[in-house]
Amino acid sequence: QVHVVESGGGLMQPVGSLRLSCAASGSIFSINTMAWYCQAPGKERELVAFITSDGNTNYPDSVKGRFTISRDNAKNTVDLQMNSLKPEDTAVYYCNINMRYWGKGTLVTVSS
Repeated sequence: QVHVVESGGGLMQPVGSLRLSCAASGSIFSINTMAWYCQAPGKERELVAFITSDGNTNYPDSVKGRFTISRDNAKNTVDLQMNSLKPEDTAVYYCNINMRYWGKGTLVTVSS
């Protein structure tokens, strides 16, 4: 069984910053891809940031230059540094491991 747990969400004012963390544990032989997705109310879940085992990253235009994904392969963790937050970043953020395992999500609310 694989456990994926996110942390770090909360309420932040626009232009502020938040850092999300995700830890994977359990029966994982190897972790290849790690990613963050978000799902806003009434919308579908969408990719926010993606990182491969060798550190290649990918971001949609909506967060490029504001969000940074990083991982620690020794600890099986992946972080998402979110800067210059906007109200439209408000969503539940989910961690994904190997395009298969999901956490329960952490809520990020950006509001003044």
